[in-house]
Amino acid sequence: MRLGVLDIGSNTVHLLLVDAFPGARPTAFASYKQQLSLVRYLDPRGAVTDEGRQALLSFVDEAVDFARRHRAEDLLAFCTSALREALNGPDIIREVERLSGVKLQELTGEEESAMTFFAARRWFGWGVRDLMVLDIGGGSFEVAIGRNEFPDLAVSMPLGAARLTKDFLPGDPPKKALVGRLRDYIAGVIEEPLNRFANEVEPDLVVATSKTFRTLARMSGAASEADGPFLVRTLSLKDVRKWAQKLVSLSFDERAELDGVSPIRAPQLLAGAVAAEMVMEKLGVKEVRICPWALREGLLMHRFDRLLRDYDVIDDEYAGVGDVDALKENLHLVPPAR
Repeated sequence: MRLGVLDIGSNTVHLLLVDAFPGARPTAFASYKQQLSLVRYLDPRGAVTDEGRQALLSFVDEAVDFARRHRAEDLLAFCTSALREALNGPDIIREVERLSGVKLQELTGEEESAMTFFAARRWFGWGVRDLMVLDIGGGSFEVAIGRNEFPDLAVSMPLGAARLTKDFLPGDPPKKALVGRLRDYIAGVIEEPLNRFANEVEPDLVVATSKTFRTLARMSGAASEADGPFLVRTLSLKDVRKWAQKLVSLSFDERAELDGVSPIRAPQLLAGAVAAEMVMEKLGVKEVRICPWALREGLLMHRFDRLLRDYDVIDDEYAGVGDVDALKENLHLVPPAR
């Protein structure tokens, strides 16, 4: 069947359609996305501006039409930290449903982390016993660890690359003193949540997802995404530390000239590199393996698993934390044309 997931993230809004069959690897059919950074549309009160709201409503309408034209049989729609935490987020979520028929499910930070972990576990399989997953989004930074399909421990921290850039790094390039303030802030935020991992077993493999990690890996010599998802791509703490230092003096235009860096991502790359460096150092991680699957793929695969319950193919119990109730419901049909 053809499944769709509509992801309203902090940096992009993205519809992914996948063809899924029992026992087969899901295959991406089509995608539709826009570089809509909701973090940039937040006013001083923390509310999404009218311009941002209209842009989001327009995209959702286009995405629903795209899913309908491509015969998606099931459509899930989720929003993450930027909209979830916005002052007027609940009002926008209700407006989206009223105007488009799409019900946006609010994922908690723990659920984001768990679903991304689920995707990484499916990608790397059971050949890895204890798995750790790092994920930098636009609004938050998630870390999870476990040996089952769902993590035993999952945390979410307000350290997304877009959020940190907006709050701490104005200027092109920002002043070095501001980078120091950013480091002080990150050190305070990560202390308690990452200390919780001290009691966990040492992971056999640490993987990283998200555009920030993939970009840093590409800048450090990893293969281009155009070469396909099956090549091994790694990123060392040494390289992350190097870029966290080097990017301080580069303008946005100079960053955009680096391998794998897009103009829209260039401004937030420094904040993402600093956060990645400090989290990896705190956790004692020397190298990460890049995972091509992340939150959207995790949601789609778990949704497909849930739908297979109708045929008594799988059991209803999952070990670990972060299961998402919305994935258990009946088909989320694509809203009809109005």
